Amino acid sequence: MPNPVSRHSKSRRDKRRANWKADVPESYAKCPNPDCGETILPHRVCKACGQYKGKTIIKIKE
Repeated sequence: MPNPVSRHSKSRRDKRRANWKADVPESYAKCPNPDCGETILPHRVCKACGQYKGKTIIKIKE
């Protein structure tokens, strides 16, 4: 397996990860749960209801 020749610094790693955030509102999706409807990032668990693809992934305290 190929390995990096030299280590990348934390600042270099963070500069690369700085573009992970979604700035464009069109990239957001609505939660498919009919009771929720919260705006979420696609392919992520909804923070409001804890569901992903119709299954409860995390339990949310109400």
